[in-house]
Amino acid sequence: MQAVTLGPSGTYSHRAASAVADDVEFRESVTAIVEAVADESFERGVVPIENSIEGSVTETLDALADREVSVVREVVTPIRHALLAQSGNFSTIASHSQALAQCRSYLESEYPDADLEAVASTARGVERAREDPTVAGIGHPDNAGEDLEIVAEGIQDRTSNATRFFVIAPTSHRSEAGGKSSLVVYPNANYPGLLLELLEPFADRDINLTRVESRPSGERLGDYVFHLDFAAGLYEERSQAAIAALEDIAENGWVRRLGSYDTEHVLY
Repeated sequence: MQAVTLGPSGTYSHRAASAVADDVEFRESVTAIVEAVADESFERGVVPIENSIEGSVTETLDALADREVSVVREVVTPIRHALLAQSGNFSTIASHSQALAQCRSYLESEYPDADLEAVASTARGVERAREDPTVAGIGHPDNAGEDLEIVAEGIQDRTSNATRFFVIAPTSHRSEAGGKSSLVVYPNANYPGLLLELLEPFADRDINLTRVESRPSGERLGDYVFHLDFAAGLYEERSQAAIAALEDIAENGWVRRLGSYDTEHVLY
């Protein structure tokens, strides 16, 4: 099986994708990954959905709302950030914006005058450090290789730092079996009590909502798409009843079933 994820080689996404497929290809953005799976160029894609420090990855949420794919698996991996450079003399620190944010306290304390440069991935930041002695990258310590020093290790703000990745597939691979499920809901409405109405069908059926996110729909100001994760399979009668209630509420919009899946914890 071939999977596509954020590149270049050595990203945390690459590490998660290696648990899914032996053959891993790369793209420069989450949107490009979701598009490649939606048009069935790849059987699987691996995209970051949520970090324990910085929260949800908004590009992933928007891509899942804009394109038809399914979620077939969830991979959770710990994040271990290191500062990598040719030497201790650098003036710029480059990494993915999420990695920079996850190390905010360390960077403000130890390198308050350094320029922070957001790049497409942690691996891209490490590449910048290899190319330019004035640049340090933030990435997994294994990415140092033989040509970079590990200036500091474990620089993330919390040792519990971990990221959830969704394994996505074409819609024909969608499953209703699994311990968790995900939906995207566009009510195409805005009135007092709307959010409560969207949540009540789950509470009434004793279904635990594990994540609720809202994102602008892009249609008009104040109009939102809602992303819901819950601890039940789509095959369950209570899930089907809750979704039927959502579809009634969103009669002028839509409810998209991303699928049901199980969680795998991958340690590195």
